[in-house]
Amino acid sequence: MDGAVRVLRASPLALEAGLSPAIADAIAANQRPASMAKDEETVYDFVSQLLATGRVSDAAFQRVKDAFGERGVVDLVGAVGYYSLVSMTLNVAQVPLPAGVTPPLK
Repeated sequence: MDGAVRVLRASPLALEAGLSPAIADAIAANQRPASMAKDEETVYDFVSQLLATGRVSDAAFQRVKDAFGERGVVDLVGAVGYYSLVSMTLNVAQVPLPAGVTPPLK
C-alpha cells in the first residue's frame, strides 16, 4: 500500500506532536530510523510487525503493554487499522495527490 496521501496528511501532525523530522524522513523512505527514543522504537517495531504480518511477537506486544498499558495497545492497533483503512480506500479510489505535491514516500 503506498498511502502517500495518508502520510502527506499525517506527517505534519506527527511533527507537531514532537516526532523528529529525521525519523519521519526515514519512515517516508521506507527505512528504519537510525536513532529513536525507547518509546519510539517500541512503537516502530510493533507497527512494523503488525503491518508486515498482521501479527506481533509476544515480545513486541509486551513492550507496548509495558510502555503504554493495555489501553495503549488497543489504541495503537486502532490507529494503525484506521490509517490503513483510509490509505487503502484512497488507493482503491485512486485519489491523486494535490497539484504540485511530490509523493512523500520514496
